[in-house]
Amino acid sequence: MALRRRGLLSTAEADSILAIDPHEYTPHPHGVAMRFVADVHLHSRYAMATSRDLNPENLHRWSALKGVDLVGTGDFTHPEWLRELKQKLEPAEEGLFRLRQKWRRPIEAELPASCQRQVRFILSVEICSIYTKYGRTRKVHNIVLLPSFDRVTALKKRLAAIGNLKSDGRPILGLDSRDLLEICLDICPEVILIPAHIWTPHFSALGARSGFDSLEECFEDLLPHILAVETGLSSHPPMNRRLSALDRFSLVSNSDAHSPRKLGREATCFDTELSYTAIRNALAANDPRRLTGTIEFFPEEGKYHHDGHRKCGVRQTPRETLKASGLCPECGRQLTVGVLHRIEMLADRPEKKATTRGRRFECLIPLADLISSAIGVGPTSKKVQGICADLIRQLGPELEILRSVKVAKIKSADQPVVAEAVRRMRRGEVRIEPGYDGEFGTVDVFTEAERLAFRDALK
Repeated sequence: MALRRRGLLSTAEADSILAIDPHEYTPHPHGVAMRFVADVHLHSRYAMATSRDLNPENLHRWSALKGVDLVGTGDFTHPEWLRELKQKLEPAEEGLFRLRQKWRRPIEAELPASCQRQVRFILSVEICSIYTKYGRTRKVHNIVLLPSFDRVTALKKRLAAIGNLKSDGRPILGLDSRDLLEICLDICPEVILIPAHIWTPHFSALGARSGFDSLEECFEDLLPHILAVETGLSSHPPMNRRLSALDRFSLVSNSDAHSPRKLGREATCFDTELSYTAIRNALAANDPRRLTGTIEFFPEEGKYHHDGHRKCGVRQTPRETLKASGLCPECGRQLTVGVLHRIEMLADRPEKKATTRGRRFECLIPLADLISSAIGVGPTSKKVQGICADLIRQLGPELEILRSVKVAKIKSADQPVVAEAVRRMRRGEVRIEPGYDGEFGTVDVFTEAERLAFRDALK
């Protein structure tokens, strides 16, 4: 599936692009104003299937390298992780924290000058609720943010009486989402509870497999205390605005990172003072002057965008799924209904009338993936990682390179092909094979023939 399809380039055409006046390159059409970037949904090394590198020091380091100003702690209900957070974090602005100098100083000494910045932490956790409601099993993930360790300790005590908090950094509790919210409000009336990746098929408030058809069904009388919902990797704001029932909520995005390198792949931009109360007020007001927008994946790249059956390698559009009565054409089993299909099922607005109501968003490709597409080498290869580190050293944090650094500067950093890749990404000139049933989509900005043409032009 192509967002915009490009013809193949000849070597002469590649020469002309490499020689183009960089000032002619246009900025991203959905550019987001911001004072700070927040990524509050992520995990520690105590969560299942996460990197051993997830500790407070690396969260600080990679937030600075990525250009994230406010990062969630993740997993604050896990006893060992909470002990480490209390040891290594100290109060900063109201309701926020920073890495203590003992651990911060060595990290800052290693960071390139271009990435020196203040990094703040907010106390966060994702809780998995599995329970029966209205005759069906429900599986819902919710993000909880709190302003102090005292409130965290009080919530941890209440939840420990319900389920095991030691077995996984993301605790699994037989607790109704509405009742979880009630407990959180009892502990802290200013709690921020955000339904996580609300469209994901298996674990979300509106997911096709185990969610609800409305947030009212999920949270009942306490719905007014929900200020925001998280779009998830497989959707972006225009898709969510097709459902008028979501108009009342702020839309936020986060990385849901399971390793430090994944920080900032999605994030939320604020133009407020840096404090817990200011962030909460911006969410409550749903004000585009304060919550200025989001940084997104191209939603097709998310691993649940299309319908499909991973085991059989079957990927389908909603129309194809309906035609097949929801069954896999290879094995006859039920297909996993993806985010695009689920939104289509519940939407009460056509695509053309789904406005983002003045709030902007940007669809980006992680820098390593973009470089990989540009040079035709894997994103974890030494060559790609070396180019990535060199660009960050010269030009600043990753998000700034992707969002706002002039293409001329990227080109002058001896990376003309990467500069062209950034230009194309900002214009949405990418090709994506959509993700499905737990498989990430594959995104490309160049064909192999185009890469060869650029290579010849640069000889």
